[in-house]
Amino acid sequence: MRRFAVVGVALSIGVCGLTEVGSAANPRIAAVQVGLRAHGFDPGPVDGLSGPLTRGALASFQRTKRLPVDGKLDRRTQRALGPRGRPLLGQRELAVGSIGWDVAVLEFRLRRHGLPRRAVDGRFTQSTATALRRYQRRQGLVPDGIAGPDTYRALVRRGAAREHVVQPGESFFSIAARYHVSPWQLARRNRIPLTRVIVPDQRLALPHGARLHLPAVTGPPVSREAVRVTIDRWAGVYGVDPALARALAWMESGFQQEVVSSVGAIGVMQLLPETWEFVDTVLLGVPTPRTYKGNVRAGVRYLRWQLDEFGGNRRLALAGWYQGARAVREIGLYDDTKLFVRVVLSLYGTV
Repeated sequence: MRRFAVVGVALSIGVCGLTEVGSAANPRIAAVQVGLRAHGFDPGPVDGLSGPLTRGALASFQRTKRLPVDGKLDRRTQRALGPRGRPLLGQRELAVGSIGWDVAVLEFRLRRHGLPRRAVDGRFTQSTATALRRYQRRQGLVPDGIAGPDTYRALVRRGAAREHVVQPGESFFSIAARYHVSPWQLARRNRIPLTRVIVPDQRLALPHGARLHLPAVTGPPVSREAVRVTIDRWAGVYGVDPALARALAWMESGFQQEVVSSVGAIGVMQLLPETWEFVDTVLLGVPTPRTYKGNVRAGVRYLRWQLDEFGGNRRLALAGWYQGARAVREIGLYDDTKLFVRVVLSLYGTV
């Protein structure tokens, strides 16, 4: 679900509706506005807000393309938008000449770094590169004007740590909890199986974005037992095996609400913002709170969707969770996807 497309993995396209969840500007809505404008429909200013002009323009676009006029950016609508309807930010490297949804999202975020409002058009131009280089310099990155993994990590990185010396009694999971990272990512970063015993004084490299304090979702700290109870509750609601949901959540975050991955996946279930929005707008039809409870509910519902996509096959559903359902169907499972699935299934019934 979070692999970077530059290394050869296609990810599922997220889906968003245009129902405003709050007053804050949303880069994904801005991308919709850019796409509509490119097709000759006036969504009003590219401001990331879902006003009547934007909703009306989307309805007109859907009507013209003979699509259901439902105000949602589903897969058919995204395909109709062409290059400006895909892919999500973080799934490929971006440079001058790139066109797409992800470019529009990046440009909208770069407005605060000097990119003129009129330049937010889904086309990566020299103006985009100039603003990106300005951002990269401020983040201590190589100012090459190319959006790649380091730039995407910087978008979610604060107070990063690099190494940890193992203390007596520590495990992958306790260290991951301390730095608010995924145990799976910590093990992968060090090329050590998650099931291997680590020893005192052993040095572990920390994943990008490791931090001691950075809440991923709102609300006070929450106990693992409270997370477990919440997972079981929503597993019952959506007909998901609670042991499977717990194993997945433990693999992803160690039941931590504060985890933020290097590409921006957040919370107990490690959902990308685009995935969370897809669940809210398409699978649930209501916004879930950006708390650990909302994250768990959205994550379990997304797992239910993956199970439905693959006829209840747990192995393929977990692969779809990690790699993207579309990529699983079209390409098959990559080696690290197989490892991810194997470790989750090994945790089944133990947490």
